[in-house]
Amino acid sequence: MSTILQAKKRDKGRRSSLSQLRDNGAIPGVVYGYQMESTSISLDARAFAKVLAEIGSKSVFQLDVEGTKVNAVLTEMQRSALKGFVKHVDFKSINMSEELEVDIPITVVGDAIGVADGGFLLQPNREVRIKVKPAEIPETIEVDVTEVAIGTSLYVADIRQKCAFEILNEDDYTLVAITPPPAENEQQETVDETPEAIEATGQNTSEPKE
Repeated sequence: MSTILQAKKRDKGRRSSLSQLRDNGAIPGVVYGYQMESTSISLDARAFAKVLAEIGSKSVFQLDVEGTKVNAVLTEMQRSALKGFVKHVDFKSINMSEELEVDIPITVVGDAIGVADGGFLLQPNREVRIKVKPAEIPETIEVDVTEVAIGTSLYVADIRQKCAFEILNEDDYTLVAITPPPAENEQQETVDETPEAIEATGQNTSEPKE
């Protein structure tokens, strides 16, 4: 949290004013929460992209809203469906001494024996929700899949005791599953009537019987 992100207060305007703001290299947003009234803000797009690349979207941001410094987490980030640029951000100011709930991505580590046997690894859920103090929010939670075999799954129950944080998801929340490979086509019992088969059997079933 060494990088401070400068934010300017802005008046709530029409859609045209938001478009002009973006055209000028800024991102409209809002910050609300702990000891903070809901405030409309704007951020420099390049500065935000730099901080986002440094600390990720799950970390705590330090916002300086025209002299008022707050610690905040990013609760929503809207992107343009066509061009992919960030078009709006929502921040929630937080109390650093209180735990909060946050969704953390899962990182799969290890080579699953089920994959080595020909199975396919699936991740039905790629995040888990944990309860943690803001200063201790991890970037990711690693899940070892080495012992996961074909036809079996890895659930939250399997990692709960190994995780340093309180996981809020239910025990049967699936993290990883190994599915079997596609079944091979069974050999047909009927006689193949290709020229090669006719030559091999010495019979031509297409000829009329006398």
